[in-house]
Amino acid sequence: MRILWVKMGGLWPPTAGGRIRSLETLSCLSRRHDVTVVTTHGPGDDPDGLRRRLPHCERVVSVPFVAPRAGTRAFARALAESWCSSSPVDLWKWQSGEVREQVRTLVAAGAVDVCVADFLVSVGNLPLMRVPTVLFQHNVEHIIWRRIADLERRPLRRAVLEVEAWKMRQAERRACAAADLVVAVSDDDCQRLHALAPRSRCVAIPTGVDTTYFRPLAAREVPQRLVFTGSMDWFPNEDAILYFVEAILPRIRAEIDGITLTVVGRNPSARLRAAVEPAGVVVTGTVDDVRPYVDEAALYVVPLRAGGGTRLKIFEALSMGKAVVSTKVGAEGLALTPGRDVVIADEPDAFAASVVALLRDPARRFAIGRAGRQLVQSRYSWEQVSSEFEQHCQSIARTRRARSGTSLAALAREQSPS
Repeated sequence: MRILWVKMGGLWPPTAGGRIRSLETLSCLSRRHDVTVVTTHGPGDDPDGLRRRLPHCERVVSVPFVAPRAGTRAFARALAESWCSSSPVDLWKWQSGEVREQVRTLVAAGAVDVCVADFLVSVGNLPLMRVPTVLFQHNVEHIIWRRIADLERRPLRRAVLEVEAWKMRQAERRACAAADLVVAVSDDDCQRLHALAPRSRCVAIPTGVDTTYFRPLAAREVPQRLVFTGSMDWFPNEDAILYFVEAILPRIRAEIDGITLTVVGRNPSARLRAAVEPAGVVVTGTVDDVRPYVDEAALYVVPLRAGGGTRLKIFEALSMGKAVVSTKVGAEGLALTPGRDVVIADEPDAFAASVVALLRDPARRFAIGRAGRQLVQSRYSWEQVSSEFEQHCQSIARTRRARSGTSLAALAREQSPS
């Protein structure tokens, strides 16, 4: 197959779960097919490093592009412009004329059998074209926005978020209905997306993990140390840490002395640092390798209250043999057995009690960590996961039929400011 992969927001370095999932899938696909990647890069991204990471790709095109961030004039302008359209601001702000032109040129040259729109934000950059299209949905975006709105306590901001959540739901429904295939990362997400667009063809392909790279490193465990990893410029992760420090950490410390928490992940905000510093929480920012931080921790915590998709971070922790305590939202969509592979707790008292119990019971903690590693080793290698993705792409490529009616590209044309 000749596969065109369109991804906004960059791919290298692999500082987020979505980037890792896409990179590993691309790495496997490009060994057997002609793959062209069109993506963007901003400050801190490394397009040359991406080309080295994907040596088997036919071509890797990365154009400079930075989406406006909340709180800036550019974002306020994008928000105002998007309110005159059917597109939510989170999709509107990611439109790039240069990316659209790159995609248009490749398709016009007849060089594409299948186009993969990686994340919903890529849809607005697909020009009108008549090739089968896969929408790769790492999350159910409108549910994330709905959960964020539900957590907001400021009335005006909540009202804005509710509008954006509604617009995101409509945009996601249209995109799923228009795609030849929707790929979700869990059965739960697949069911939600199919319910949103009942005529869509949706399949679930699980998240994978590199079990050779993410393995126990045999470092000395630091007693009473907790760890969380994730992109800290993603609101659900920031909210999770603020919630943990305010509502859960004091309850744990009331039971056990010397508890520490290390938060590992890119771009933590000044707001987050200021909020957790009095609690003695270590916030690392971007690191070259998260494994030493996970390996030395006694326990891995995932106190998410919002978010979607599947938590690659949990599979990585399990692959390193670490016991995980998570909320239901945090472990949503993962085929894990509570009590065997992971401990699930939602309310602050229950979450704190679970952490305390595992810290006081090393044998059970290590047993849960071993069970988790055995699970990911047996079922979630990247080669196996990518093979499923490949088979579904081949299925729609073989049909070679142009979709009738509205297409993803037509939706992109509707959303475009030009």
